Formats: sequence, C-alpha cells, structure tokens
Amino acid sequence: MKLSEIKSTLENLSEVKFQLPNGEFVPQHFHITEVGIITRNFIDCGGTIRNEQTVNFQLYEAGDYDHRLGAKKLHDIITLSEDKLGIDDNLDIEVEYQGTTIGKYHLHFEEDYFVLLNTQTDCLAKDKCGIPESKPKVQLADVSGSGTNACEPGGGCC
Repeated sequence: MKLSEIKSTLENLSEVKFQLPNGEFVPQHFHITEVGIITRNFIDCGGTIRNEQTVNFQLYEAGDYDHRLGAKKLHDIITLSEDKLGIDDNLDIEVEYQGTTIGKYHLHFEEDYFVLLNTQTDCLAKDKCGIPESKPKVQLADVSGSGTNACEPGGGCC
C-alpha cells in the first residue's frame, strides 16, 4: 500500500484498526510512535547495487488503555511527516510491530481495517544465482510412460 492510498482511506474512516496475520487485532490503545523514511542501499548477490525507500510506521502499545488513535489524527501525523521529512506519498508503507521480535509487515486495507501482511526474504538475482523463477509445473498425464523404467497400468511393475 502506498502512502497516498492510506491517506485517502483514512479520510473515510473514524477509527483505525490493524489486523495481524494471525487474525488477531492490534489492541485499540496502540500508538504510532514513528513515521519515517527508511532508505536501504545494498548490493544483491548478483552484484547489482540497489536503493530502496519505504515509509515506515512503528506501532507500539503501552499500558494507557484509554488511548485511541483516530483516523483524522493519523492523517494529521502523516501530513506533518510528509511536510517535515519531505516524504513522497508514492512510497510503499512498511509497518513495524512488536511480537516476539520486531516484525516487518506490508499493509493492505480490507472492509474497515488495515491488514498487516507478512514479509519474506527473496533472492533479487535469481538469474545470476541459478535459481529458477518458479518451479516448472508438470501434469502427471504429460509424464512419458515410454521409457525403459516406465511403469504402465497393468504392467505388474508396481
């Protein structure tokens, strides 16, 4: 989800809810303690230099159970962050939330709440590492039965 998408979504909401990948919701008394830009400059295993930027939200829950972050307040925080940090609203959002360790999530909107989606590592240079893009899909019917080690129905080899 892009920053511009969350801003337009917030304009139609009164409350903000985040659902974790396991289906549970982040407690309603959460805070957004950080909004920022994360810049990653790195080289992948194929030798390509890469530069990525994302907008980072950090969700935090404290013992102040009466705290509620409304949609307008979050929109105001985002607008202030854009102004003060020069954030491009076309950047993707990454959300951090404390579980057993700090989890990093993608963001999606469903019905009337935001969904935190698990992130995964990936090889960015599969062509140089010899990793196929995807496993070839083979239909069982396409497997040749004419080889010398082939077993045919009724042939008694099984």
